Amino acid sequence: MQVFSSRSALRRGLVRLSLLLAALLALYVGARQYAPFIFDAEALREWIRQFGVFAPLVFIVIQAAQVVVAPIPGQIVALASGYVFGPVAGTVYSLVGVLLGSAVAFSLASRFGRPVVEQLLHEDVLARFDGFVDRVGLPGLLAFVIIPGLPDDAICFLSGLTKWRLRTFLAIITIGRLPAYVITVYAGGELAAGQVTTAGVLLAAVIVASVIGYYKQDAIRTAITRLGS
Repeated sequence: MQVFSSRSALRRGLVRLSLLLAALLALYVGARQYAPFIFDAEALREWIRQFGVFAPLVFIVIQAAQVVVAPIPGQIVALASGYVFGPVAGTVYSLVGVLLGSAVAFSLASRFGRPVVEQLLHEDVLARFDGFVDRVGLPGLLAFVIIPGLPDDAICFLSGLTKWRLRTFLAIITIGRLPAYVITVYAGGELAAGQVTTAGVLLAAVIVASVIGYYKQDAIRTAITRLGS
């Protein structure tokens, strides 16, 4: 399967990957220098505990916010949640945050209509996925959100323009997003436990799936549309 459509697309992908790796390296070096306790999972958890109930709330709010305004990938927040809270609690907090953010996006679109969606979504995404949710139905939406790397946050807004009920939409989001989040949160827990190899393999699987999903989103959209028609 050809992931990149051209050599220029391949170069752009490599540049973005290089920038991401450079940013992560800079973050790692800075954290080692100024906040070394972050790399001691137990010390970090002890530091987090002083915030009491507000600690998980912070993660939930950040996870919810990334759905609505998308400043950072949700998988990064999920990884941190697994590292700090462990696989079970981390999954719960991440999923609650995702559902909260998805509900906000859906409700904003449902309440204020297309003008708000057009203001919030990039015109390219809107042009490619406008009407997609109506065409594919619930099974198509489930198939779409289960694949990492696709613009599923945008789909939350577009779903609000349909006649679906919020609880039906959230049920699909829960089922669809759970697998990738469980893997990522578990990887964070393994990283905290010192199981770097296991964590690396899990993260690599999610990253590869996300890259394929991102660069093949048009082909995936077309295939799901055909199946739903």
